[in-house]
Amino acid sequence: MIMKLAEDLLVKQLESKGYIVQKISEALPGIPEREMYKPFVNPWSIFSPWDHDETIQDVIAQLVSKGRMTLVSRDRLWILMNLAKQAFTLDGEVWEAGVYQGGTALLFHETLKQVGASRTIRLFDTFQGMPETDKNFDKHSAGDFADTDVDAVKDLVGEADYIDFRKGFVPDTFAGLEDKIIAMAHIDLDIYPAILAACEFVYPRMASGGFMLFDDYGFHSCPGARKAVDEFFADKPEVYISLPTGQCFVVKL
Repeated sequence: MIMKLAEDLLVKQLESKGYIVQKISEALPGIPEREMYKPFVNPWSIFSPWDHDETIQDVIAQLVSKGRMTLVSRDRLWILMNLAKQAFTLDGEVWEAGVYQGGTALLFHETLKQVGASRTIRLFDTFQGMPETDKNFDKHSAGDFADTDVDAVKDLVGEADYIDFRKGFVPDTFAGLEDKIIAMAHIDLDIYPAILAACEFVYPRMASGGFMLFDDYGFHSCPGARKAVDEFFADKPEVYISLPTGQCFVVKL
């Protein structure tokens, strides 16, 4: 019952933010290679552990109980969680840029407690919605995702001396962190300039074997996300991998 309610809420939330949940039939003007965007439909029965994972179910239940929501689907949560488990074996911090209502931050915290690692988690967000955007690159508008605040996210995720909430705009909120090593960065910023700025700061501070995970790379509603990643990694040795979930990740060499 909780999972069905969560799915219904997710569809409504996605549609309210401009995501097209059903099959896309119209042209996508302004998006490079728009013919390559299509609904991911798999007619085969495949192993889908994200549908039954207890940690993911618990995180979604906690969100629903507090009237909160994550726009990250369960298959993407599964990718995030398992990359985090690997990252927690490395030296370095875990960063999330783009926290919204705190669902994926909560998953990070729950995973950290499960594996018993001691790591700093840093959470970067305006906690008041999108800044001004450039329609040449991005479809989102100023004020999108404003239905959040830092106190509510702290209440959900929990406060601890190893969790650092940083309110403000990227890259301003990176100030003072120049000497940090990062084991994993989850970048869920949706828009071109913010994602490019995050790449420029985070990439040179990544631990070898660490992960940069981009949530919005493959979504037609976030063309600036793909533009930023494609541009930044064009001259880098790493191969970035686009997933059928819409995510993209990079393993730092």
